[in-house]
Amino acid sequence: MKNLRNILISFLFCFLANGGGFRCYAQINTDRVLLMGRNALYYEDYILAIQRFNMVINAKPWLGEPYFYRGLAKFYLEDYQGAEIDCGSALDKNPYMCNYFMLRALCRINQARYELAVEDYVQALKINPLEKSCWHNLVLSRIELKQYDQADSALDVMIKQWPKVPENMTLKAQVALLKTDTVAAEKWVDRALELNAYEGNAWSMKSMFQANRKEYAEAENSLDKAILQSPKVANLYINRALTRYYQDNLRGAMSDYDAAIEIAPNSYSARYNRGLLRASVGDDNLAIEDLNVVLKMEPDNTIVLYNRALLLDNIGDYNGAIRDISAVIKDYPEFWAGYHKRAEILRKIGDVYGAERDEYKLLKAQMAVATGTYKSSGKTRKKSERNIDDYDKLIEEDTHETENQYASDYRGKVQNKQADLKPEPLYIFTYYKNPSDVKLYVAYSKELEKLNERFILPSTLYLTDDEGNMTETQLNAHLTSISETTSAIEKNGVIKELLLKRALDYYHVRDFENGIADMDSYILKYGDDVLSLMLRAQCRFAQLEVSSSTTPAAELRLGYLMVLQDYNRALDILPQSPYLHYNVGCMLIKLADYPRAISSFGKAIELDNHFPDAYYCRGVAYILNGQLPEGLSNLSQAGEYGLYSAYNLIKKYSSEKK
Repeated sequence: MKNLRNILISFLFCFLANGGGFRCYAQINTDRVLLMGRNALYYEDYILAIQRFNMVINAKPWLGEPYFYRGLAKFYLEDYQGAEIDCGSALDKNPYMCNYFMLRALCRINQARYELAVEDYVQALKINPLEKSCWHNLVLSRIELKQYDQADSALDVMIKQWPKVPENMTLKAQVALLKTDTVAAEKWVDRALELNAYEGNAWSMKSMFQANRKEYAEAENSLDKAILQSPKVANLYINRALTRYYQDNLRGAMSDYDAAIEIAPNSYSARYNRGLLRASVGDDNLAIEDLNVVLKMEPDNTIVLYNRALLLDNIGDYNGAIRDISAVIKDYPEFWAGYHKRAEILRKIGDVYGAERDEYKLLKAQMAVATGTYKSSGKTRKKSERNIDDYDKLIEEDTHETENQYASDYRGKVQNKQADLKPEPLYIFTYYKNPSDVKLYVAYSKELEKLNERFILPSTLYLTDDEGNMTETQLNAHLTSISETTSAIEKNGVIKELLLKRALDYYHVRDFENGIADMDSYILKYGDDVLSLMLRAQCRFAQLEVSSSTTPAAELRLGYLMVLQDYNRALDILPQSPYLHYNVGCMLIKLADYPRAISSFGKAIELDNHFPDAYYCRGVAYILNGQLPEGLSNLSQAGEYGLYSAYNLIKKYSSEKK
């Protein structure tokens, strides 16, 4: 192990000394460097990951795997073109890897190159015909290309192969709608709901059919269920607002538009409709604010201009009202209601001649139209309809659009591939806190404070559950520090401060194995202390999380037990530490020992009864243990103390409460 470490240190030093280049690649253990790159990728250190993969590519350019992983890092950085090129290089080296085609297809989808994405999915399915996500994304790509018959045929294959997957039925319904077969679409939606009563997209589509039949109460109920499954989709709130509006529930409709705008502040439909509702209840200034946002998006929208003119008239801004109405009349010279309103406002400001001129035009028009009494039927209009006489109607979308969700292991943050019902992160030592996060709970460690006061570390070390990412400069500083500290240890012998410093550097460059090795040496020579035990535990846990999907369950459990043992040994030294009890509880959840996890979080709360993460995790443990009421109560406490993500779980699981 020591020889391997020295080889790697020499390699890194050579890398830095040559400005990122190499003179000799023979020393590189490519398997190990590749693993370190994958570790960095998992923890979202994409710059570090790309550097690691560059090392392997430079050493062994004939391998496809490092190109693939470098492409994945670029994909997370939204460099889809660069990621596509790397996937192509990986396929040149090895054209038989299904996931290489799949990632390149996703890159092409993000560049709206759907035809090429289809080609990749077809190739991937030749390699693995049972890759479900390939079929799913192939269907969506064909939908984007308006190849509805081909999409339908692919769905037939999927339903035959996976007859119990409700998403397939929902997609089948979506294609039927695009082919204007609403009867078939509703049948497929009903089949999806028979398989899974919690299929949010199916409930959303069901509500559309119900609303078309004017079954507004039923449509609202369906949208309630859709929102429960997808609480962050603005269109669901907009659609539910319309069902409530048709039932004369204006307060409920207003609440839904508020929710939609909180999610999507620039939603045209939500802003416009809320503006009209605000106007109807006399909130003229707030209504004007909403219409101003809409007019920024569509400055020439005459219907919005006319509605703003009416509101400006109400608040006494007569010149602004006349300006807006004049713009409308310019586009609609026979909009008699506009002449009538402008004449009224002109008289208010004493422009009698201007008012009489408008009134003369009205006299020449038919009386029914001149008085503005002619109106078309219905309480709403389609968004694309621009009949100025319908200026006071709320709008609804022209078509029911479903946001396509491409199936991928690479969507969102890598570590968020776990189930939603999981504990918050562990409290760990790091030089980098997330600067955008304001924590209501600040973990305190007397030992850490003493360490920072000695100024033996390059910067302040924090105890946090929200680690920030490094810059390239910071990464290179850690690599240099590893080399310098190794030289100091070789010269002066093993000194505890140097081992601790180097282990922290290893952790930050995602070389967890060497970080663990340094803390093993530290504990063996100097005995247990809180800092060394916690640092070893966090390195072990980080290493386990990266490999959790490929590690056998028994081996993974043994690893979690070793992490738990370190935290328990630290607790023996520092029994009054709430964050240590919290970390123990999180590990017990990983081990599915929910009663003991509940007890550990309880001890953390006894020591600090304003610890939101502990309430949250105890709520998770209660729910996993089948104690739903207790779980919801703890989640509520977490929300009260500022951990607002608790409300998402409360909303999701409260419907199951008996």
